[in-house]
Amino acid sequence: MERRQRLAKLLTLQRHVEELHKARHAAFLKEAASAQNEAVEMAARLQATDSLASLFPDLYHRRIAQALIRQTDYEEKAAQEARKVAAANARANVVERNYRDVMRKHERSAEEKALLELVEQRLKYESSE
Repeated sequence: MERRQRLAKLLTLQRHVEELHKARHAAFLKEAASAQNEAVEMAARLQATDSLASLFPDLYHRRIAQALIRQTDYEEKAAQEARKVAAANARANVVERNYRDVMRKHERSAEEKALLELVEQRLKYESSE
């Protein structure tokens, strides 16, 4: 398999890895927002006068604390995925740059070969006359 074909496959793979990390990053951000919303809702219920929170305040405080811990955890995971996105993007850019260089060299080689064949044909034509 030629180097340019390997680089093309590697570039495709790197872009897929980057997309995977972006999707995971978005999912973690969504989960963090969901946990934050849960904590806010539980706090609002705790403050409401007609809720059952007055009967079980410890339960509500524990659920709020757990939601905030989950939010922090998901935000940390999202930050890790953001770093992985950046690293995957950097790797993909390096592979893409190498792929473009190989393609330019291949095209230059093909052009030089075509010119050489043209010159050879002309020389044969001129020598036969």
